Amino acid sequence: MHFTVNGQAREAEPDIRASLLDLLREHLALTGTKKGCDHGQCGACTVLVNGRRINSCLTLAVMHQDDDILTIEGLGSAENLHPLQAAFVKHDGFQCGYCTPGQICSAVGMLDEVAKGWPSHVSASLTEIEFSDEEISERMSGNLCRCSAYPNIVDAIRDVSEASA
Repeated sequence: MHFTVNGQAREAEPDIRASLLDLLREHLALTGTKKGCDHGQCGACTVLVNGRRINSCLTLAVMHQDDDILTIEGLGSAENLHPLQAAFVKHDGFQCGYCTPGQICSAVGMLDEVAKGWPSHVSASLTEIEFSDEEISERMSGNLCRCSAYPNIVDAIRDVSEASA
């Protein structure tokens, strides 16, 4: 199977029953993506596939032949943080840090959805999106933080969205 992970062409022969999450963690040693509930309910395993955010625990690895997969390791480095990584640090958008990789990957995907004009369930208009705290919270609702750093996560996302506007 051929695919691109964090900008690098990769090959693997995963078991046909292996999830994308297990492929990333166990076969490619990319352990930044976390295994939380393994049922698609917490968002800790969120990665970007072809630019769209998905729960990697809910999809089979073999479904991603020739796909472009981006994990937290591919977003930035310690020397050159992605703007959302820097904003999470600045706004203390993490406590234990376990959900942080999934939160950040989800936020990257969410900001792209907003830039494309995709409405959410709480969007008052289908054509003009008001980027409110309610809008951010709704769009990030698939990512749980058991430490309850939600206000700081919203602040970090808002900071990045305003900086890129």
